[in-house]
Parts: sequence; structure tokens; C-alpha cells
Amino acid sequence: MSVAAPDFLQRTGIKATFAINFPNTMADRPSLPSGILGMKCPNCRKGNMYTNKSIFPLKEMMLMPDRCPVCGQKMELEVGFYYGTGYVSYALSVGVAIFNALWFGLAVGFSWKNNSIWWYLGITVAMLLLLQPLLMRYSRVLYLYMFVKYGSSPHRPPADGQHSVE
Repeated sequence: MSVAAPDFLQRTGIKATFAINFPNTMADRPSLPSGILGMKCPNCRKGNMYTNKSIFPLKEMMLMPDRCPVCGQKMELEVGFYYGTGYVSYALSVGVAIFNALWFGLAVGFSWKNNSIWWYLGITVAMLLLLQPLLMRYSRVLYLYMFVKYGSSPHRPPADGQHSVE
């Protein structure tokens, strides 16, 4: 569908065509931060990466479907793929510790005299223990986002009753 060009283009004789409702525009593309924070598939940013939205029960918090229910993207690219998430989880933990150091240093300050350093360490360890399930999930999400580009997989979900063979 094309729209008539504006007056200044008609006066100059420049022919212009404007696309309306083009399906691959940036407005149709889900944003990267919302895809990561929502734990969505990196290929389509619509399908959930985890079978449970909640981290509870803790036994099932890391369960993932084999493929994205929307686009069919494989969630585990190869055997042992997620071993690399240990490095991502470590980086996220260091980020939490640095964030705590910044706010704690500004609010309280560090000193050996009033044991504030030990308070900082205690608060940081407690936060890391409480946030560990989320850090583990987000490390998988970030790791998969590093290797799968948006719209890169031509896979489609198998029809009902059919299973993909690989």
C-alpha cells in the first residue's frame, strides 16, 4: 500500500512510496530489555524460556521446554551448552556486590572501627543467597541471548502429533 507523497516531494518531482503496516518494522519487534527481563525466547521474544514463570517450587525452577512454543527455537543449542552460564552468574554476582558497595558506601561508609565492613559483607552474602535462584535463571537467559540473534531461526513449532527429529 502506498500513500501520496507530501507536497514538497511532488513539487520537486521526487517519487516516494511509503510502506504502511510493514511487518518487520522496529515497532513490531519486541525490545531486547523486555525480552531479557521477561525471560522470553531470544529468537522471537514471545515464547517463555521456562516452563514455570515462578521460581517456586525450587526443584522445578530451571525446567525449560526443548523448543520455544512460539517459534520452535531450540533452548539447548548443544549438549552441555549451559555449563558456560557459571561465568555469567559469577559476573552477575560481582555486579550485585559492587552495587551493594556503592549504596552502602554512600549511605553508611566503610570503617573498621564500627564494623561496617562486616555489615556490608553480611548484607551482600544474604542478598546473594536470596537472589541466587533469579541469578541462575537470568544467567541462562543472558547466555542464550549471546548466541541466538533475534529472528535468526527459521524453525517453526511442529504441528500437533508431529515431533521434530534431530
